[in-house]
Amino acid sequence: MMRDNELTGVVVDKCIHIHKDLGPGLFESVYEEILIYELKRVGISCKQQVPIPVIWKDVKMNIGYRADLILEDKLIVELKSIDKLAPVHYKQILTYLKLMKMRLGLLINFNEVLLKDGIRRVVNGY
Repeated sequence: MMRDNELTGVVVDKCIHIHKDLGPGLFESVYEEILIYELKRVGISCKQQVPIPVIWKDVKMNIGYRADLILEDKLIVELKSIDKLAPVHYKQILTYLKLMKMRLGLLINFNEVLLKDGIRRVVNGY
């Protein structure tokens, strides 16, 4: 199993490669499917559109939250293809990390001229 930094490095490298070939402006779902294909090719375990339950007073409620990708059961990846990331997008992935009791996430907006400007690493301190 890969270490956190190694895993995030592979994801970022794959995203940069995809962005260089396709550019910005496609639907999020296109980038998601291609990223999954690329990650599976290098042996990274990948779950797509994973339901995130909310636990309220010991009751598990499936309210409709979904993580775009969960890799190696330890990294949440949220993909966007929007004009600009807003604080709410950062809060969204942080909330997903808290609900899933996970530590690390990547927020990636493919709709940037330079992809590096649309990548945010998010860490949940529990």
